[in-house]
Amino acid sequence: MTDYRNFVAGAFQPASDLVPVLDPSNGEVIARVPAASALEAIAAVENAAAAQKTWKALPAIARGDALRRFAAAIEARAGQIGAALALESGKSLADATAEAIYGVELMRYHAEWARRIEGEVIQSDNPGETLLLKREPIGVVACLIPFNFPVYTLVRKIAPALIAGNAVVVRPSNSTPASAFEIAEAALDADLPAGLVNILTMSHDVAATLCTQPSVGMITLTGSLQAGRVVLEYCKANIAKPSLELGGKTPVIVEPDADIDAVAAQLVAAKTNHCGQVCTAPERVYVHTSIHDALLERLRTGFAARTFGDRASDPTRMGPLETKSAQANVHAMVRHAVEQGARIEAGGVLPEGVGNYYPPTLLSNCRQEMDVVAEEVFGPVLAVLSYDSVEEALALANDHQFGLSSVLFTNNYSTVMRFADTIEAGELYVNRFPADPYQGFHAGWKRSGLGGDDGKHGMLEFTQTRLVVLKH
Repeated sequence: MTDYRNFVAGAFQPASDLVPVLDPSNGEVIARVPAASALEAIAAVENAAAAQKTWKALPAIARGDALRRFAAAIEARAGQIGAALALESGKSLADATAEAIYGVELMRYHAEWARRIEGEVIQSDNPGETLLLKREPIGVVACLIPFNFPVYTLVRKIAPALIAGNAVVVRPSNSTPASAFEIAEAALDADLPAGLVNILTMSHDVAATLCTQPSVGMITLTGSLQAGRVVLEYCKANIAKPSLELGGKTPVIVEPDADIDAVAAQLVAAKTNHCGQVCTAPERVYVHTSIHDALLERLRTGFAARTFGDRASDPTRMGPLETKSAQANVHAMVRHAVEQGARIEAGGVLPEGVGNYYPPTLLSNCRQEMDVVAEEVFGPVLAVLSYDSVEEALALANDHQFGLSSVLFTNNYSTVMRFADTIEAGELYVNRFPADPYQGFHAGWKRSGLGGDDGKHGMLEFTQTRLVVLKH
């Protein structure tokens, strides 16, 4: 068991109040982390604000060099980061280490923006005058990290924030904080300016203190719809800028010309990845009536064959949900779906024994108004519905509160373009499942969020503009 310390002002701080971190596969304590006080959170913001003034004055290329050092330090520690992540998340060691390496690639990508952050020269209506639109950093960014991909999401937020000239204060999930402190070690190795990157664990009350400090100019969150509403309340205190990735309920539309064997295999893999705890995981599948029974049969076989359990002994198994409460909530949603008329084709039984496991669960005979179709499950549960026409499939896919990602399986060019023009989601994947390319733009519609991550537009989220009207 490892005891970690909060990382503030370029050093690990002493702590007396430590809270346990549990292994979701067996409930054992694997680490202890600090519970920061309100004063410690305020000090972190103050240190970040001081560091940011010097950091923003550096040429962007110098900031890019620092990010490359940081990326190299994370890469050198990928084994330690992956080991901590595997224990706290239930991921296999290979998957956890791969997440750290993917974070390295993402940070190097954002370092490349050093020479590409651009303003604009705009024509004036007046003679002898030029309008200059400059891109400037926001200041201090509070980064609120989820439990499901805590390494990748941490890098996803801090890398564009730093290259744009901001400083960050990071609050990891209390379920998966150990990997964040391993990244803090990498920040120390990279010799980043003291106070530029601060990482602290804390209660929800202290997080509120952190996020409402006057120096916090932006709050970025990946989390639930409920958490997003809380963050919007934080933002009201100082009119801080929000960037929110919230709930998802990815619809998958399967047309008659799709390869149903390939679709079934991909659906099983995508739905059971990290026990379904993925924002863009398929949650509702709309299958054309002509192929509904055939695809359902293949899904039933695939779900029944997918084993789950301790991934330390068998990394091919599906791992656990992060908490006992998540396990209870997923099972309650399945039971309620059955009460509403759904039929269990596979899974649906609460496992006995230790660990937060839940079997891959397939539900048929589902209807649009069922809670299991209307609400995010965030577990290994897939609801299957049928449709008769492209028009009906599109209407059903769009009839939802969330609009993060969507998937379409077809080889019909006309159908692809119709969905590309009218799907009410920030992403459409055709004949594949979501993978969030970091040069794209990951942004949700409707209640799935505000702003977005990745690519040029994700980096620009961490900037603000200044218009200079130059008379000459």
